[in-house]
Amino acid sequence: MSVQGNSPFQRHRKSLKSDMNVVPYIDVMLVLLVIFMVTAPMLTTGLTVDLPDAPTDSLAVSKDLPAIVTIKSGKQYFLRLNNGADEALSVDAIRERLQALQQTNPALSVLLNADQTVPYGDVVVLMASLQHSGLKQVGLLTEAPAQ
Repeated sequence: MSVQGNSPFQRHRKSLKSDMNVVPYIDVMLVLLVIFMVTAPMLTTGLTVDLPDAPTDSLAVSKDLPAIVTIKSGKQYFLRLNNGADEALSVDAIRERLQALQQTNPALSVLLNADQTVPYGDVVVLMASLQHSGLKQVGLLTEAPAQ
C-alpha cells in the first residue's frame, strides 16, 4: 500500500540555509566585553601618595617619560622608569641608576613624588643629592588644589 499525495506523515524538504549563524559569536563578544570592563580598572597599579596641593605651571611635554622617584613616610624610596613598576631602592642605588640613564639620555628629567607627611628636609636632601650627581632637570610633583 503506497501512499501518495498529502499524507500527514510525509516529510517536507526545506531548502538549506547558506548563511552563517552569528549569534554564538555575538554572545562570545559580549562576554569578552564584560570581562574587559570588569578587569580594566584593576590594571592601573602604583603607589598611593598624598601629594601636597599647590598651584604650579605645567612642565613642557617631551617625548621621553621622566623618571619618578617616590618618597613615602618612613624614608622609603622607590624608582619608576618608563611607566614600569615602582622598585624599592636605596638613595645611592637610585642615584647610580639615574646617572647611568643620563649617560644614554642627557635630557633625562626626574620628578620627585613625596607624601605630604615626609619632612621637607628629606625632600630637599634627596633633590640636592640628585642634582650633585649631575642630574640637572629635577622637579617636584604636586596636585592642583581643589577649587
